[in-house]
Amino acid sequence: MNTSPLRFLFIIALLSTTASATEPETRYSAYHDYRLVTVVEGLTRPWAMTFLPDGDMLVTEKAGSLRIVRDGKLLEEPVAGIPEVFNQGQGGLLDVVMHPDFAANQLLYLSYSKPLADGASTTAVIRGRYRDGRLRDVEELFEADSRGRGHYGSRIAFDGKGYMYITVGDRQASPSGNLEAHPAQSLADHHGVVVRLHEDGSIPEDNPFVDQDKALPEIWSYGHRNAQGLAIDRASGNVWITEHGPQGGDELNLVERGANYGWPVVGYGVNYGSGKAIHEGTHREGMTQPRKVWVPSIATSGLILYQGDAFPHWRGHLLAGGLAGKQVTLLELDGTSVVRHQTLAHNVGRVRDIRTGPDGYIYLALDHTDSDSPILRLEPVPRQELSLTD
Repeated sequence: MNTSPLRFLFIIALLSTTASATEPETRYSAYHDYRLVTVVEGLTRPWAMTFLPDGDMLVTEKAGSLRIVRDGKLLEEPVAGIPEVFNQGQGGLLDVVMHPDFAANQLLYLSYSKPLADGASTTAVIRGRYRDGRLRDVEELFEADSRGRGHYGSRIAFDGKGYMYITVGDRQASPSGNLEAHPAQSLADHHGVVVRLHEDGSIPEDNPFVDQDKALPEIWSYGHRNAQGLAIDRASGNVWITEHGPQGGDELNLVERGANYGWPVVGYGVNYGSGKAIHEGTHREGMTQPRKVWVPSIATSGLILYQGDAFPHWRGHLLAGGLAGKQVTLLELDGTSVVRHQTLAHNVGRVRDIRTGPDGYIYLALDHTDSDSPILRLEPVPRQELSLTD
């Protein structure tokens, strides 16, 4: 066939365009360009993920399954030995975290909404030894004294010094009447708290309320609404959480020993629908202020302090996922202050969890409520350096 040079160039250009259309688009930020690559599909409402030393990824599905992703494929059989969960509303199988010395002890920690005999449910944390696709020797380490509808909290993190932190939500207790009587302002239950335990579930003697009458000794901080992001800087010991506000008022908080974060007495949100005030104000003496507030809310869920090598300019800063916001927010830190922020992964979907992989890439678990849900990762794209003469 006799093909003219012009027609030949047109065919090459068409093929090149078609090929590039299948490549993930490059996205841009102030410091790094990146692309979003699909790691695995076919999950049903994933809530959390962790990476095992052998290369497998474990993913919790809200309905109660712990799934295995191996070599980019979702295995058909879930992990055996997972307890029954309360899979209603916001409840289900929630966080999954490895013990810091997992390679030696195979201890895996899971949080979930535990069904109770009276038909209610509460936040609980278990651990077991993970071997050959099964969780063995399962023991309960923590059961929250809390009742309500949703807002289980349920993030788990270790500080590398032998302590485990757990978030527990306020269980959607309605703020009405005397705001100071709200259970999140009480130390006598686990509504709206951060709990601090030893890795075996025992209570540290230096917890702030150990010697206080009618206070639960597990409590480290209180006055929270529903923290579903938790990250610990093991170098400094700083504990960061992101928590859901109501209509407006999502918060990034630096969690300090014995501090009261004010919910629902102070805050930055309003009542759903009506827009009427909830709080008595935004500040009150003795109540700790957030380090950042999102108004409108992005429905914060999932938080990491990035320490990888793939995105060096993000190292030492926080990345927070958003459900309603369908995004990731980069929060640049100067010490314990947020000095600037930038939205990444615009309109990617409901970001339920965010983790750093062993490759230094950033992994996102998307919670699609009406369809199969994927796990994506952010991969760096090298930037082209332009000279002054270009």
